[in-house]
Amino acid sequence: MNFLAHLRPQNSDQRLFMAFVAVVLVAGVATLTLDSFGWLALPLVVLGVTVMLIDWRWIYYMLLGTLAFSREVHLPAGLSMDVPSEPLMLVLLVCFVVNVLLGRSEVPGRLWRHPLVLLMGVALLWSVASTISSVDTLKSVKYLLAKTWYIVPFVFVTMALVRTPRDVWRMVAFYAVGVSITVAYTMVRHAGLGFGFDTINVAIQPFYSNHVIYAAAAALLTPYAYFAAREAATKQSRRLWYVVLVLAVGGVSLSYTRASVLALVVAVLYYWIIRLRLTRLALIGATVATILGVNYFIRGDNYMAYAPDYEKTIFYGNNFQKHLEATYNLEDVSGMERVYRWVAAGHMITEKPIIGSGPSTFYPEYKRYTVKSFRTYVSDNPEKSTTHNYFLLQLAEQGIPGFVLFTALIFATLLLIERLYHRARNTQQQNLVMAAGLSFVVIVFHLLLNELLEVDKIGSFYYVSLAVLMRIQFWQEDEAVELPAAEQV
Repeated sequence: MNFLAHLRPQNSDQRLFMAFVAVVLVAGVATLTLDSFGWLALPLVVLGVTVMLIDWRWIYYMLLGTLAFSREVHLPAGLSMDVPSEPLMLVLLVCFVVNVLLGRSEVPGRLWRHPLVLLMGVALLWSVASTISSVDTLKSVKYLLAKTWYIVPFVFVTMALVRTPRDVWRMVAFYAVGVSITVAYTMVRHAGLGFGFDTINVAIQPFYSNHVIYAAAAALLTPYAYFAAREAATKQSRRLWYVVLVLAVGGVSLSYTRASVLALVVAVLYYWIIRLRLTRLALIGATVATILGVNYFIRGDNYMAYAPDYEKTIFYGNNFQKHLEATYNLEDVSGMERVYRWVAAGHMITEKPIIGSGPSTFYPEYKRYTVKSFRTYVSDNPEKSTTHNYFLLQLAEQGIPGFVLFTALIFATLLLIERLYHRARNTQQQNLVMAAGLSFVVIVFHLLLNELLEVDKIGSFYYVSLAVLMRIQFWQEDEAVELPAAEQV
């Protein structure tokens, strides 16, 4: 009896080992009796699942490191999935749920009550309500699922893994490596094509579907790279971050993407808005300007005066300067095609102002609401893109409540950025706030002209930046509690 008691596992490590031995024995017996070698994979699967549930950091880092290389794969019923990013998001979602059920998610309890999380939660619930009356339920359900496996890995898993400022820079480094490799690859290919404006979409293949996503990925990385270089502990790491910075800015500059170039300019301006505590004034000004602008265009159908001349709208594929001139003269085909879809979105909003057409249903629903006067020669839209304005997209697909919730989340985040910066007790925190905050601003600016939040390479860091900002807020709150106690001593 003493001998048997001695053989019994004495701790959790021994119990895990004995359980694994049992799995190996089961796999061996099943292979022999059923004459199927597939059972030999069972121990590897069990081992892999166990490792994922115990330490999921490397899955998260793998996800960040492979985002730049992710490719869209088309599925039946007109659906698609980004591979390997979305499968990895699903794995992290499962790992997180299991760890929550086991009581060891390592996510601060106060995160669930944070205003930003509550806004995301209510927005997701409204998306469910909008899905019920959607014109295409399958697409809307796919949107809900995708939104869930975006928010959980990039908000909650980020919060669980980021415990110190150093963790933030390590996390960004994985993303930076992937983006830097693809930018360097693109530059080499682009150089062989003469750095032409009309060849950038060829040079970025196979990693990016278009130059806008490529430029946006480089642009959102720029603030992180700049402030990471300032925070670097060694000369070697500082030099590496400056290399990343040069590649990111170079990638944006040579992408010929107007939105991304302007986004970096806006980020610099917003840096000073934060420093001078002008965020509230800027948001009020932007709101008033938007209301006045919309009122002007819809009053008396004034928008019809800006209908383009079908014969004059053109794309200067080999001359970027003429492309900019055409934009200024309202003759650029890509710009006027945006207006064509914005007008259609406006009519969709008028018909379903509360519930919208349903998440992810703008295409092809908008074609019933277009105005022929704004049509361009690319209006057939073979790439099946949407409004090229995420705010209008929310209005058209999820109605006024969906738009208000989305805008409220952005406004609350911008106000939080300014508050965190001025409450920071050291430059380390200030640099972190500026890195995450300005990257967030870059992404939001892109949303004015593109719909990039569901793109894995971009939407991921929209949510990552939110998580980093909330984590910084918790650090500051903890410091505020500890400081009085330290002063009493």
